[in-house]
Amino acid sequence: MKKQSGFTLIELMIVVAIVGILAAIALPAYQDYVIRGRVSEAMVAASAAKIAVAENAANGQPLASGWVAPSATGNLASAAVAGDGQITVTTTARAGGGTIIFVPNPALVAGTPPTDRIAWACTAGTLLARYRPAECRA
Repeated sequence: MKKQSGFTLIELMIVVAIVGILAAIALPAYQDYVIRGRVSEAMVAASAAKIAVAENAANGQPLASGWVAPSATGNLASAAVAGDGQITVTTTARAGGGTIIFVPNPALVAGTPPTDRIAWACTAGTLLARYRPAECRA
């Protein structure tokens, strides 16, 4: 007589429970990762604005001079450059639905070239920290 082999019901239930726990942990982490990927589109728009602001500051021009805001996309609602060189990008609900504000350091004054390199702080704004790139988390 041959003995049957295989998994018992308890063993199968334990495996299903373990897979369920792993899925419950992995799914929210994956969703945050996807949103961070969408926020990267706003970071690209900000990098173009940073170049324009830095170039204008070095040439003594108004800081927003010559920069054209990109049109809205599925992930980027708007991008704007203020008179003091601050750059504000706003993401759509798909990409976290918030703003990231890039603040130049040292503070820029239109018509006055900076004496040192421009560093950008991006910890201000309403976008949740878990959706921001690592360098923009407070």
